[in-house]
Amino acid sequence: MHIAAHGVGRLSQLTAACAGVVVAVFGALHTFDAGVPPEGLIGTPAAALIPAGIALVLQVTPVPDPGTGRFRVAAAVSFALIATGVGVASLGGHPAAGVATTLTGLAIACLDLRVPRRTGGIGFRVADPLLLGAAIIVLVALVPRLVEPAGPPGVMVTHLAVALLMLVIGAILARPETAPEHSPPAPGTRAAVRDHAPVLIATPIAAVLVTVMVAGLGIGPVAAAVSIAVILAALALLALLAYLVRTLGAGRRHRHMVDDLRERQDFAQTLLQSMNEAVMVMDANYRVIDVNRRWRELTGHDDTLPESPPLPPPGTGGDWLLPRADGTDVPVLATMAAIPDAAGATRGYVATYVDIAERKQAEEELTQHAADLERGNAELAAALAFKNDLTSMLTHDVAQPISSIASLAELLCADWADLPEDIRLELATKIDKNTRRLIKMMNDLQLLFRLDTGTVTARRVPVPLLEVVETVSAATAGSGDVEITIDEDLAALADRGHLIVIVENLLKNALTHGAPPVRIRAGREPGGSLLLSVQDSGTGIPEDVLPNLFGRFIRGAGLGLFIVRHLVEANGGSVRYEHAEPRGARLLVTLEAAPAL
Repeated sequence: MHIAAHGVGRLSQLTAACAGVVVAVFGALHTFDAGVPPEGLIGTPAAALIPAGIALVLQVTPVPDPGTGRFRVAAAVSFALIATGVGVASLGGHPAAGVATTLTGLAIACLDLRVPRRTGGIGFRVADPLLLGAAIIVLVALVPRLVEPAGPPGVMVTHLAVALLMLVIGAILARPETAPEHSPPAPGTRAAVRDHAPVLIATPIAAVLVTVMVAGLGIGPVAAAVSIAVILAALALLALLAYLVRTLGAGRRHRHMVDDLRERQDFAQTLLQSMNEAVMVMDANYRVIDVNRRWRELTGHDDTLPESPPLPPPGTGGDWLLPRADGTDVPVLATMAAIPDAAGATRGYVATYVDIAERKQAEEELTQHAADLERGNAELAAALAFKNDLTSMLTHDVAQPISSIASLAELLCADWADLPEDIRLELATKIDKNTRRLIKMMNDLQLLFRLDTGTVTARRVPVPLLEVVETVSAATAGSGDVEITIDEDLAALADRGHLIVIVENLLKNALTHGAPPVRIRAGREPGGSLLLSVQDSGTGIPEDVLPNLFGRFIRGAGLGLFIVRHLVEANGGSVRYEHAEPRGARLLVTLEAAPAL
């Protein structure tokens, strides 16, 4: 069966080609040997055999080139239509032969024409009923003459009927590979009737036509009955021949399709496994169908697949973290595309992952380098600003006490004997005051150097704010005009020494440059912060000074606010200024609040 199926297509088409050549040669010999009839070649049925045979040969001739193939089909259809035209023209003088020739010519022209089924699949061949009608006429012409040779003449000459029968058989064998594939029958009576409708319709029609045509020949009842039986048996054999040839041809085509499908599947699998990108194929419910070798290498999975894999972002995708089998994540560039079916509905998804771990590492290193450069530039700018501030301070505030000390000391030394005791004490007291002032400036400078170089570290611990403020206020001159409003359980998370210096500088700044009374308040803010407010009752700070109040050295204001800003920032806080109502200046320090003591 396998050997027969393997060669049935080529053998069938070769047989059809031979039949076409024989019919064309027979038609040429019979037409020209008998001479041209009075009605001309157009009215002779045998003349139609020449183009019909050529058309059959052209229909089965294999042509590999598509352009030449289309030309071959057009030529075959043209010759078949010529044969049909000759058959139509001969209907007047040879009705039976003309009808058979016309039907055969149309069948050869329509070999590849099908009527589509409403349920889909391969439709019905238009050529089949035409060949059936031609076969009935030819068999009616042949069989009664064989059964009753001495009976009345048949519907057409015997040699013409034989040629037409060869043409019909050749047309049946011309398309052995166009039968529908075998498929399980559809359940139900209606489905069975629908599938076998052509046979159910054609069988009684063929029987009736054969009976009517044989009865019209005028032969005896016995010969008519035998002829009808033989004709119906011959038609059944022709149908069986067509079925076997097309079934075997369809089986061969089916094997070719299976082999082609298997080859395509192997190619697709090889292509999937050879891709450098990790690929995962999922069904419409996101269940994993298949993955490639790179996906297993990237995720660390062996032969097992995750039941619910993490999905990449839809659409064009983007950066994603793909979980590995060991619990770690690998950065990937992920995309997911839907796989549509014939109706456009989603039947599955294909996800692609590209390993971008090296790119991510390079980006992080580049970002870190850019941050280091930016931080270095900021530090350089801050150092330059700090240098300018120190230069201004040394030029003004430091020079003033030194100059005062030098002048007073010179006066005291030069006129010591002439100066009264109280004047000498006053001059010495002024020298001591300026000396202490200069020492404080030097201490402030030393602290600023340490802050600027980053050697000052804030050891932050919960510090009771009320205790620090009261201690600083008691040690500061003019503290009698200070009003303190702070809860006893309020504590700041800061360095105790830094907090003392901050409060001391803020209080001295308010007493020196503002006016009493000075109000110190503190309270908790939303978000877990603490707000310390130091407010005086003076005229406030001029508007032209505010932009550089904490950022640069202010002549006559000392280094207090400059130190305050550095120490507050070292403790993770911030300091700002605002106008007090109805008058005065208010300095606000924000620090992290510690849990209640």
